[in-house]
Amino acid sequence: FISFYRDNLEAAMRGETAAFFRHVLDRNLPPREFVAADYTFLNRELAQHYGLPPVEGVHLRQVSVPPGARGGLLGQGVFLTASANGVDTSPVVRGVYVQQKILGYTPPPPPPDVPVIEPEASGAKTIREQLAKHRADPSCASCHRKMDPPGFALESFDIMGGYRDRYRAIDEDKAALTGLGKNGQPFAFHLALPVDASGELPDGRPFTDIREFKRLAREDDAALARNVARQLITFATGSPVHFSERGNLDDLVARTRASGHGIRSLVHAVVQSDLFRQR
Repeated sequence: FISFYRDNLEAAMRGETAAFFRHVLDRNLPPREFVAADYTFLNRELAQHYGLPPVEGVHLRQVSVPPGARGGLLGQGVFLTASANGVDTSPVVRGVYVQQKILGYTPPPPPPDVPVIEPEASGAKTIREQLAKHRADPSCASCHRKMDPPGFALESFDIMGGYRDRYRAIDEDKAALTGLGKNGQPFAFHLALPVDASGELPDGRPFTDIREFKRLAREDDAALARNVARQLITFATGSPVHFSERGNLDDLVARTRASGHGIRSLVHAVVQSDLFRQR
């Protein structure tokens, strides 16, 4: 079957993220909570959509979740939907999204002479095989070594944040763009290739799934804090942190070290900084 937004699922997804951030802010929790949390905020619709034990009613409440996969921003429907295109998932797109929003790295644009990935021409059957062939071009390899691993880890989630261990395939002769096959009948789905959510970080550390990726990603508190501070400044001023201002950003983050880089402490440091006050 195809998952569509139903009932108040979209509102519940937005509410989940807002309630989670409010919780982290009120308790001055560190940025690694965005990655490492073992809980989220669910109601009946979200619990059903995520395949978690039932929750009664429409009111969002804090719920512990199985270790690793669903807790934190990386397992939330809003984050996963925003990093997909509504039709399918792309490890490259999701990888870039995680790098920018969580890890604080913005990859450079591709060289103008690099062609897009064309699976028909490459002969590859899976997205992993397609990207492996794409990375055979040395001009692509250096960036994709950083971009692709977070995206592979998130392949365990479909375009709306539902958990999956296998992809769904569409019969090739069906009209995917219209949603209808021959004679106006809905196109058929069948379970297809298993999801491979493993990868290797640029520094050589391997992971087998989203759980292990999150464990690795949360280890560098200072880097996560620096990115949160950078995002807060950009949101508050409408202007990104420029290269000449990186020292100011580092000083700002250092002032919150005693609090474990708590989110509330980071907000206070941002509004007291020259990066905020002199713009």
